[in-house]
Amino acid sequence: MLKKIIAPGIYQRKSGLRHLAGQYCREFGTKAYIIGGKTALNVIKRDLLESFSKDGLEVTKVSWYGGEVSWENINRLAQEAKELASEIIVGVGGGKALDTAKAAAFKANLPVITIPTIAATCAAWTPLSIVYTNKGEYLELTLDARNPSLVLVDSEIITKAPLDLLRAGIGDTLAKWFELELTVRNNLKDATVAAAYSLANLCYQTLINHGAKAIKDAMTGQVTPEVEQVIDANILLSGLVSGLGGDDFRSGGAHAIYNGFTLLKETHQYYHGAIVAFGILCQLCLEKKETEIIQLLPFYKQTGLPYTLKQIGVTNFSEEKALAVANASVETEDMANLPFKVTTDMVIKAILKTDEIGKKAGE
Repeated sequence: MLKKIIAPGIYQRKSGLRHLAGQYCREFGTKAYIIGGKTALNVIKRDLLESFSKDGLEVTKVSWYGGEVSWENINRLAQEAKELASEIIVGVGGGKALDTAKAAAFKANLPVITIPTIAATCAAWTPLSIVYTNKGEYLELTLDARNPSLVLVDSEIITKAPLDLLRAGIGDTLAKWFELELTVRNNLKDATVAAAYSLANLCYQTLINHGAKAIKDAMTGQVTPEVEQVIDANILLSGLVSGLGGDDFRSGGAHAIYNGFTLLKETHQYYHGAIVAFGILCQLCLEKKETEIIQLLPFYKQTGLPYTLKQIGVTNFSEEKALAVANASVETEDMANLPFKVTTDMVIKAILKTDEIGKKAGE
């Protein structure tokens, strides 16, 4: 029997949409518990509260998500939402805030509405959460996360966010094609997987065609068609790929290597998608596709994606660090999706080779 949770109930994208949030959210409940990131709440809280008040929604509380998608934060927020008799949870912010909100909604058995303030991942869309320890080390991918009933995307807010966040979204979305193209080999007879494959390629083509222009436009704060196409690719199309691909195909070597790098404190100042972008090149090294890396580097340079260890904060990749990153990468479920066995030694060599190619290309 085929059962898939593929998409939120509604996806709405418009410049200035935050001012209309109340009229959309009230369809799902009249008592809202808001969970968000500190920066996101500073940017959007006032407009949200005004919109909610205008449309008759009571806000039971506005809470910071806690800084990490940890079970401690998830359980605490879920319990509080229930105690306050909340009817909906509204997640506001970036990937970690939204993943926390979705998991808390699952625990509280409440619908969740996501309002991304950045387009750095597809977290606003997907019915899953990436869980970390309180120290920021990768722990697990959990399906104990509510499928969003509504996704509200304000392209004006996203365009005004720091440019590195849009870059990170491009890196994370670019991985959809390279990971899925590898993990689905010999599995394209399944219609949903074939659809994911086609959409992953559309993500790739959208970013290659519009990514550099979108970065340039966002740099000046312009909400252009190219910016909105990249926003939709990073959230909507990327989320569809994850939903259609499912556990076995939604991620691969790039995310596995990202997970490994979370063990290094120096990488914590870099966004998820930026390190995933470096992981794409490492995966291509695992596939012995060094020519393809060289072909991708001009796009990386145009969009500001990292292609050396130094560009993700790693200036001393000691043997001890290499082993820790590689061991953690190999042990994740993401690496298990690859159609060939990957060893610790293979990962170390791939990382070092990627760094070598990147250095030769120049910064």
